[in-house]
Amino acid sequence: MTLIDTHTHIYLENFKDDFEKVLSRAREAGVEKFLLPNIDAETIDDVNSLAKKNPKVFFPMMGLHPCSVKADYEAQLEKIFSQFDQNRYVAVGEIGIDLYWDQSTLDIQREAFRTQIKFAKKHNWPIVIHARDSFDEIFEVVDEENDDDLRGVFHCFTGSDQQAQHILNYGGFLLGIGGVLTFKNSGLDAVLKNIDLKHIVLETDAPYLAPHPHRGKRNEPAYVSLVAQKLAEIHNIDLEVVARITTSNAKEMFTLEE
Repeated sequence: MTLIDTHTHIYLENFKDDFEKVLSRAREAGVEKFLLPNIDAETIDDVNSLAKKNPKVFFPMMGLHPCSVKADYEAQLEKIFSQFDQNRYVAVGEIGIDLYWDQSTLDIQREAFRTQIKFAKKHNWPIVIHARDSFDEIFEVVDEENDDDLRGVFHCFTGSDQQAQHILNYGGFLLGIGGVLTFKNSGLDAVLKNIDLKHIVLETDAPYLAPHPHRGKRNEPAYVSLVAQKLAEIHNIDLEVVARITTSNAKEMFTLEE
């Protein structure tokens, strides 16, 4: 069984003391590839450094996280975009809009999001979207920007049936499913029961959002297997089938090397 964690921040300080053990546990769980979303200008070196250790295992993205969109966002974007001339990335991410932490920056979050979408389309990269308390605002931008050149993943999808259908109607997007699926009252299981696996990739968002029974603790890539197991239960199919389909989806979306 081969799994891919399509969204993990294992380059952060949270994993500094036991990184090799975390990696070993992930491999024991079948996780063979790790996609690394960037956060902002301060994390660029950490993302690049880990990716260069093993380019066939660690696949970096580059983008500006909405929670890091401040008054200097244009300067940050300039630095981030310049990285694409120096390194190979699999996506522009993570990008989007987050209204949970700070609603006062909505206008510049929206502008930074749109700018990064246009950059991705121009250079034919997928995007990875962070949407927290912001589906309406996200849809407003993506509705306007969507065309045959736009594709990507709605990371950490936790929305409704209607929101899932809105995303799938774009034609080029997958749903990134993580630990929230295992939460008792998330309601996500009922939504995903009606979603074909061809529209799904798996992720952890480690060190955040650990699945049951590790909820509230540090998340890590090995736990993507728990998400896969829950998805298998929901669809009443073998775990290996979930692994095969979601892994294939990830490889195709992000053009991952074997």
